[in-house]
Amino acid sequence: MSKPPVITLDGPSATGKGTIASAVAQRLGYHLLDSGALYRVLALAARERNLDPRQGAAIAALAPDLTLEFGAGGQVWLNSKNVSTAIRMSKADEWASRIAALPEVREALLPWQRDFRREPGLVAEGRDMGAVVFADAEWKFFLTASAEIRAKRRHKQLIGKGLDARLPDLLRDLRARDLRDEQRSISPLRPASGAIEIDTSELSIDQVVDQVMGFIAAWRGG
Repeated sequence: MSKPPVITLDGPSATGKGTIASAVAQRLGYHLLDSGALYRVLALAARERNLDPRQGAAIAALAPDLTLEFGAGGQVWLNSKNVSTAIRMSKADEWASRIAALPEVREALLPWQRDFRREPGLVAEGRDMGAVVFADAEWKFFLTASAEIRAKRRHKQLIGKGLDARLPDLLRDLRARDLRDEQRSISPLRPASGAIEIDTSELSIDQVVDQVMGFIAAWRGG
């Protein structure tokens, strides 16, 4: 039996992956997987239990007991608790990057991620969706943007939520995360083979979504 189709959108933080993936999924009527949220949620659970980010086995053991749901507008629910804001803070982002380099954690989350592949299809966003998790995906995209642009986007997002944020700190954190993600030995951040690269620096969300949908329509034959 053929598997449900998958569209992957990978790239570094604050390239608009989450918003774009959500919009594409909505247009197609597909399910959505925010893989970054899985790592952030697991990082949040580890911090709540006072685990060290280097305790790979202990952190991985938490995964089976976590219930995660994605809601409208980027809402994320962990065990019926809204953690949407908590997992977007810079500390959670740093921890997520650190535990994502642990082989035990990646192995524990792999079946969880693949379980999101259901009819009629899936849009999966993250850093290794097209390269590792769904290497057989029908359509693969890799989104980029300059670190400065991404820091400004993250700053605007956090300020809009009434949270305290300093642009220089966000830029430093983004560059540090990029370096960690690119240099890790397991699933380093890089475009999957055959992925279409889109620089979102000067594009609106709608423009990127239209580009993605255009490629998909062309591959489908209109």
